[in-house]
Amino acid sequence: MGTCEVCGNEYWMSFEVRTVGGGVHTFDSFECAAQRLAPQCEHCGCRILGHGVEASGRFFCCAHCARQSDVEVAGELRDAVGAHPG
Repeated sequence: MGTCEVCGNEYWMSFEVRTVGGGVHTFDSFECAAQRLAPQCEHCGCRILGHGVEASGRFFCCAHCARQSDVEVAGELRDAVGAHPG
């Protein structure tokens, strides 16, 4: 039985996540894993669970947040999800 490193819950169905850098993390839920491992948008602070946007080495949840942060290339960024094709 593992102990979640975020909430401290001991759970028989806990799981480990191994990162490319060699880190090993134990969680009891995907919610706790996302809270610890998912990057945060540099504009609004939400956790980036989808593809997000990387601009000039900075991470954002969407193109709108990148534009609001005055990133140099942000004017060229467009969100594709939900965008009308024509």
